[in-house]
Amino acid sequence: MWIWTTVLSALFLGLYDVFKKQSLQKNDVLQVLLCTTGLSTLLLSPWLSAGPWQDHLKLFLKAILVSASWISGLYGIKLLPLTTASTIKATRPVFVLAFSMLLFGERLNGWQWAGSILAIVALYLLSLSSRKEGIRFSTSKGILFMAVSVLAGSASALYDKHIIASMEPLFVQSWCNFYITLILALFVLAQWLRDREKFRAFRFDWVLLAIAVLIVIADFLYFYSLKQEGAMISIISMVRRSSVLVPFLFGIFRYKEKSIRGKVAALVTLLAAMALLVFGTA
Repeated sequence: MWIWTTVLSALFLGLYDVFKKQSLQKNDVLQVLLCTTGLSTLLLSPWLSAGPWQDHLKLFLKAILVSASWISGLYGIKLLPLTTASTIKATRPVFVLAFSMLLFGERLNGWQWAGSILAIVALYLLSLSSRKEGIRFSTSKGILFMAVSVLAGSASALYDKHIIASMEPLFVQSWCNFYITLILALFVLAQWLRDREKFRAFRFDWVLLAIAVLIVIADFLYFYSLKQEGAMISIISMVRRSSVLVPFLFGIFRYKEKSIRGKVAALVTLLAAMALLVFGTA
């Protein structure tokens, strides 16, 4: 059961990425994040029940990790072509698996090693296609932002495995959104105080509400899947990253992005790597 709810989560996550790209055409990155998380918190407000202060401390730490991943990720999406940013983001399961080995003592078998090697090859192919667009992995700010996003997101996924064991999914999701909203509000306030004259006026767009609904559904399905008996964070994380297919197709047909041939090779290689990792882990 949990594998199918994870697949549905991946679908909604892919649509979420597409709408994020559209929202950044009218508003600043932090404004988009604050508005969508605030709306998500309102949608989840019926589940903001009280709990032990220890649980809230754990959830606040998760909120910091998620905020770091989201902020850097949206800056990366804004600076890079959608297909490039989405494919880099799809490598997160590899990092989740690697840190699982270090933190939980997991060991790779032959299939998993093959998948890891293929993932490295996919990144190399992606770097070749990106250079045709003038993007260099060693110097591009967009690439650096995406790297921070991937690492913070990986840490958050590993942390989820720990906290979901003792908390209910909706309790985790609702309070995390609440704390993330507070953190982002502080960032936006700091941005406004730093340069009021150049501060970009916020323009509401109904796409922001769509983003909030999509991420609420995607995260609910994710936490529900993770809570099920026998669920594995490595597999769930890998399946969720298959959401890259949705923005990738939008990047080709909607935004007419360049260097598609090289990116297709990178994406296919990356998906093959994930398939090997899933097969070797299942």
